[in-house]
Amino acid sequence: MAIPRGVSELAVLRRRSRADEAMERYADGDEAAFSVLYDELAPRLYRFALRQLRSRANAEDIVQQTLLQMHGARSRFVRGAAVLPWAYAIARRLTIDVCRRPDHDPLGTPEGFGSEPQSIAASPEEALHRRRSEAALEQDVARLPGAWREAFELTKVDGLSASTAAEVLGVTPGTVKIRAHRATVALRKAQAQRDEDTIGRTDARPDKTEAHP
Repeated sequence: MAIPRGVSELAVLRRRSRADEAMERYADGDEAAFSVLYDELAPRLYRFALRQLRSRANAEDIVQQTLLQMHGARSRFVRGAAVLPWAYAIARRLTIDVCRRPDHDPLGTPEGFGSEPQSIAASPEEALHRRRSEAALEQDVARLPGAWREAFELTKVDGLSASTAAEVLGVTPGTVKIRAHRATVALRKAQAQRDEDTIGRTDARPDKTEAHP
């Protein structure tokens, strides 16, 4: 993504974030601002890259390469522009490059997913059900058309506004909203079908209590 050369009306009205302020200081030569910029951007970029690449090592490399590119172009950063869509756009382009490599396995076992600590009160059965539900959702998201999936993940998972996601993807906010909505509808249908199949399998099981009076 090219360095922003103008500030939209929306950007002027938008409340400045810590990342925006840190990027401006960093662009002006304040080296200490980099630590703030890193703390604000690195975790989000890492989660984004990990979802796409399913590899911790590759995700960490994407973060480093993104920040390196931002460092090289910092003197051209336009004061008043938002840094988040720029950072995401760089990371997105880098992940696309990795996905195009012959040795990349898009169906590999995702590292880091489902690794959050389970509730102490959760039973083994509940924990297993939760892991299966998360895995099913990941598969449903992966099956979405690429444009729908990107809009859904940026807005619903990463929490970006439709306007910010639009800047990342190079489309209009309205297009982002439409794609995210279609993705949400598709995911709900997939979940409903899975629930229906589960009920059907349960109903089909023989009643052992009746078979052995």
